[in-house]
Amino acid sequence: MPSPHPPEPDSHAPQKDEAKGCPLCAPDAGRSAQGPRERLASWLGPEAARQLGIAIVPPEIRVSVVIPVYNEESTVEAIIRRVRSISISKEIVVVDDGSTDGTRQRLAALDGEPDLRIVYHERNRGKGAALKTGFAHATGDVVLIQDADLEYDPVHYPQLIQPIAEGVADVVYGSRFLAVGPHRVLYFWHSVANRFLTTVSNMFTDLNLTDMETCYKVFRREVVDDIGPTLKEKRFGIEVELTAKVARRKYRIYEIGITYFGRTYGEGKKIGLRDAFRALWCIVRYWKLD
Repeated sequence: MPSPHPPEPDSHAPQKDEAKGCPLCAPDAGRSAQGPRERLASWLGPEAARQLGIAIVPPEIRVSVVIPVYNEESTVEAIIRRVRSISISKEIVVVDDGSTDGTRQRLAALDGEPDLRIVYHERNRGKGAALKTGFAHATGDVVLIQDADLEYDPVHYPQLIQPIAEGVADVVYGSRFLAVGPHRVLYFWHSVANRFLTTVSNMFTDLNLTDMETCYKVFRREVVDDIGPTLKEKRFGIEVELTAKVARRKYRIYEIGITYFGRTYGEGKKIGLRDAFRALWCIVRYWKLD
């Protein structure tokens, strides 16, 4: 069966001879740390790059990518490779939430690498608990949540971080419902439920989000320091709790459209009906209370 996820870049693919002299395509020794996006932005200049939508994260901003993992043996190494391929200053914080399928063995083989911090839960406690652990270990100026299942593509990191880097946002959400790029066509009722929960959440928070349940949530360090110690939800109710708490504290929230490569339950999707009912309870619970 063909993979629903975007193919990984082939680092061994041959390059055309014409690219050797191209200032955008052929990095020399002095620019070896730059990716194509950075070289293009440097060539265009900051204003032209911004007008063309080419987002650049300043090198002085360090990003903590927090990845909660539970039974993702087939994808965990791939998501770490993809995160590493994004040319920003970053650390990767992986929290294994009691995996039983071989994920731990794959992570153990990577342990000790300088850009990677791995934390293990002895038993499965849920995504919310894994995120709280990850937040406590993150040291970056910006904290970004990344699922390990390849549904969300790290290629969007520069666009997600840019509003924070420019000082206009405290929190950025990556929305699956703002039209941009490819989206896998999957469950109709999941889409209805996501939009319904977002609408109900908006009624209580007085926000106009299009995708409250998205994985991609990006925070300034100060926001995580503020709300992290107060987090209580252990499962997927964490999405509602995070949203309610940043809304009540009047943080500046932006949304950016993202691509989405959803997967089926047969491919490992975990969220279910009981999580939808829990989300409704959390919307009311965290409307006024921490």
